[in-house]
Amino acid sequence: MSTVRSEKESVVAEVRSKLEAADAVIVTEYRGLSVGALASLRIELRKAGCEYRVYKNTLARFAAREAKIEGLDTLLVGPTAIAFVQGDVAATAKALKDFAKSNPLLVINGGAVNGKVVDAKYVSVLADLPSREAMLSQFAGLLQALPRNMAYGLKALYEKNSTDSAPEATEAPAPVAEEAPAEAPAE
Repeated sequence: MSTVRSEKESVVAEVRSKLEAADAVIVTEYRGLSVGALASLRIELRKAGCEYRVYKNTLARFAAREAKIEGLDTLLVGPTAIAFVQGDVAATAKALKDFAKSNPLLVINGGAVNGKVVDAKYVSVLADLPSREAMLSQFAGLLQALPRNMAYGLKALYEKNSTDSAPEATEAPAPVAEEAPAEAPAE
């Protein structure tokens, strides 16, 4: 009896440490998926930097409580698997969503991001975000554009101020020739 208890305790400790170390977790229901389909899903998720594991719900619930992720236990119903995400949460969510499109038996229940429980709709929104690399690339482009655009703006402002403050080159009026007084008519 005590060995069974210690095995369960070690599983709870393992799940708790994975929950605490993960940037996010996504809980799925895999009812009806074949072993081959689950294996191919694991391969895709590994590429996204994620570990996909099946644990007994009761033990996973204890681990979620110990990790202080309130509400995660409500997602652990039925045949569930947990995706432990290290890094790009959007890439994992996208991989799960894409897999679910071709394998409708996979259902995304929700998960937790930074210790806060999220629903399936939130995970779907995450899946629609660009990848971390794409967002970093866009951000880098913005950072490069800032100094360049600022330089263009300063140059335009300088040119505008130089033309505004320069004295206007106007032509001086032509001197008016004075007419000689008319001679008085001789009488």
